[in-house]
Amino acid sequence: MSSEAATGAMSGLRVIDLTRVLGGPYCTQILADHGADVIKVEPPAGDEVREWGPPFHEEDAAYFVGINRNKRSIGLDLASEGGRVVLLKMLETADVLIENFKPGTLEKWGIGNDVLSKKFPRLVHCRICGFGADGPRGGNPGYDAIIQAMTGMIAATGSPESGPMRIGVPLVDITTGLYAAIGILMALSERQRSGQGQFLETTLYETGLAIMHPHTANYFMHGKPPSLTGNEHPNLVPYAIFPTKTDNIFIGVGNDGTFRKLCKEIGKPELGTDPRFARNKDRIANREALRAELAAVFSQHEAEPLCNRLLAAGLPAGPVQKIDQALTNPHTIARGDIIEKDWYKGVASPIRLDRSKPSLRRLPPKFSQHAAEVLGEFGYAKAEIDAMVENGTVCGPERKR
Repeated sequence: MSSEAATGAMSGLRVIDLTRVLGGPYCTQILADHGADVIKVEPPAGDEVREWGPPFHEEDAAYFVGINRNKRSIGLDLASEGGRVVLLKMLETADVLIENFKPGTLEKWGIGNDVLSKKFPRLVHCRICGFGADGPRGGNPGYDAIIQAMTGMIAATGSPESGPMRIGVPLVDITTGLYAAIGILMALSERQRSGQGQFLETTLYETGLAIMHPHTANYFMHGKPPSLTGNEHPNLVPYAIFPTKTDNIFIGVGNDGTFRKLCKEIGKPELGTDPRFARNKDRIANREALRAELAAVFSQHEAEPLCNRLLAAGLPAGPVQKIDQALTNPHTIARGDIIEKDWYKGVASPIRLDRSKPSLRRLPPKFSQHAAEVLGEFGYAKAEIDAMVENGTVCGPERKR
């Protein structure tokens, strides 16, 4: 990702971001990396993720820093009438509004989608929430780990020894942010044809269900919930971690031809034609016997050279690395996957467009850092801004704790 100012595919798009925590900010950082003008509107206490540390840079947690670059921040009390007046002024030139309030909150303030869609017919209004507004759990709050639990994710993760386990990254929150970004782009594409904006909703619950592949497909086919297989795959063998002389490696085989090629490459071609292992369904039935055969071979090799050789042969294999190893890996460096500016360091956008390149233009903002700048762009005079700060409608740099 370039650190220079660049046009970006989303250049000219204005996004008013009322979201907090993870899914929404992750979505808007995707848009911001690619040139969108994202104005992060924070409540008087700020986005609570600023507090989710250590570690911290000054008063902002790494958790916040990692998902809020390329944005401008303004603290605004939307619970006040004056704050809502400012928001409506900002929406006059906005393309996208994204929020993750509990369903009904904007309606309570008199600025629900029924009002906004009439006032701003070209506005794309995206809501991220836990369960949606209707259904038995409509309006309930949603949290990544709870959704993992409720959608079968935790029950399908872990080994017989460990029992059910939470996935170690906030997968539901992050994927909901990705779906929100996709939905926004779809709505903007449709707007080019119709001239009309629309309301869209992504929920943590539906995201959790949607990413449970292949477990949902398997269940619909045979009616059985998944068992705990640890690092093994329910549908493919071998697809697991194996120890070597140095570190663990992961081997993933997707078809019978690849398996035979793997066997030949490791000096055991006979395993590829062994009736116990010749077809994937045979390998599943004889999973433990095959694991023992492969483990005996891999234990004679060092992880990195073995994986390099297998990958060069077109075989899926990789060393099991810790995060520091992944971030300093020569391939990571060569691809420019780490971006830096002043004190900031982060992972670059993985969306690589040939002409419309992403860029790192702004560091993650301090709370309400850009209030005067943003309000000035919307026609507010300095005296008006000072008065709004004085009466608490607009927040100064100090958060209300």
